[in-house]
Amino acid sequence: MTDQRRPKPYEVEVSVDAGRDLTWEAVTQPDVLRQWFGWDYDGLDAEIRQIFVDEATLWAPERMGWADGSTLEVSGDDNRARVRVTRGGPGPADPERYDAIEEGWRAFLIQLRFLLSRRPRGPRRTLYLTGETTGRRARTLVAGDWERFGPRTAWTIDGDGHLIVLSSRQPMDDPAAGRTEIIVSTYGRDDAAFQALNDEWSKRWDSVATNPILTTATDPSPSNA
Repeated sequence: MTDQRRPKPYEVEVSVDAGRDLTWEAVTQPDVLRQWFGWDYDGLDAEIRQIFVDEATLWAPERMGWADGSTLEVSGDDNRARVRVTRGGPGPADPERYDAIEEGWRAFLIQLRFLLSRRPRGPRRTLYLTGETTGRRARTLVAGDWERFGPRTAWTIDGDGHLIVLSSRQPMDDPAAGRTEIIVSTYGRDDAAFQALNDEWSKRWDSVATNPILTTATDPSPSNA
């Protein structure tokens, strides 16, 4: 029997179209971290400082770690880099077991890759949607191809160039509804355009999810329980 109280070992990795030095800057400098890490809510800046400045230990070359045994490492050359986040533990990793930190890294590293590969202009603004639905229903919100990143995470880029990252407590093709999260990342949108996007996504999300919540930088962060 798996001990659910033990931290789950995992390994999450992405390749990015940017050099090692630029990528290391993106995972260590708070002003750049805000362009890809997490989603907008009133405590995001404090969360970034706590995780990446106050609690992280830096090692050369281009490696950091935390008290739970997890590490982040950047490797590569002047043209392309790889970002790898791991947490060790007893026994092999179990892909069927849900771990919120692992799935968070999957979503956020997709966002990092988008930032470094696409180089969007302007500050990032996000919509964070939570509710109960299935992965299949959630994917109907955006037409086109979705790419998988593990059993519970998928992403796509919509027709306006926004990055959409979908995460679910259930495996993506499970017919049972479960807690589902979507992060919509936009860049360089003024207040009017962002409000229009907010209104549009609120209506979309209400149509497929129960207990729908939409969070922006002016709202409190919803519980992750």
